[in-house]
Amino acid sequence: MTTQAKNILYWLLRLIAAIIMLQTLFFKFSAAPESVYIFTTLGMEPWGRIGIGVLELIASLLILYPRTTAFGGVLGVGLMAGAIFFHLTKLGIEVQGDGGQLFIYAALVLVSSLILAIRYRHQILNLVFKSTASTR
Repeated sequence: MTTQAKNILYWLLRLIAAIIMLQTLFFKFSAAPESVYIFTTLGMEPWGRIGIGVLELIASLLILYPRTTAFGGVLGVGLMAGAIFFHLTKLGIEVQGDGGQLFIYAALVLVSSLILAIRYRHQILNLVFKSTASTR
């Protein structure tokens, strides 16, 4: 695969993850009935809905900014792992007749974020090893 093709692929993954997370913010921040239902079922309404929304906004911005893609990827993986966990344990794959759409979105963001976190892991490693070296 050429360098240009790889760059396009990684930008596509960034856009998939960020657009899905940003698109769901409207529902979380506007207290849409579906979001309220989900977070009430989880016992996390309203603080969980708003808190997760803020974290998804941060993850999206980090993913889109090339110097922080890995950090956003790691945050996205954590958020989506939690979403998938709750779908599989408390909510079900299909929530209020959505045909599993939210579950599929969470899986897409998880896979995209994981690939980005692995691809750009040097961003995290550089931070860790630079700070370790400066403390010596």
